[in-house]
Amino acid sequence: MCSHQPACPAADRPDHQVAVTVSAHPEQGWSLLCNGTIVFDDTGELLPDGRAVGPRRIPDTPAVAA
Repeated sequence: MCSHQPACPAADRPDHQVAVTVSAHPEQGWSLLCNGTIVFDDTGELLPDGRAVGPRRIPDTPAVAA
């Protein structure tokens, strides 16, 4: 899909999220990347082959007693 140089990483590569955004819809909470991946504001993804990737949550850090 990517026609610019250097080419964006393919959707099946671990670094696929660094592809160029070709269509952003912040009012709807998603963007389309050059490699066909749709990324959502909650960090979830929809890959071009239809697979869904769930949001990546950062675990809560335990409270430190004073």
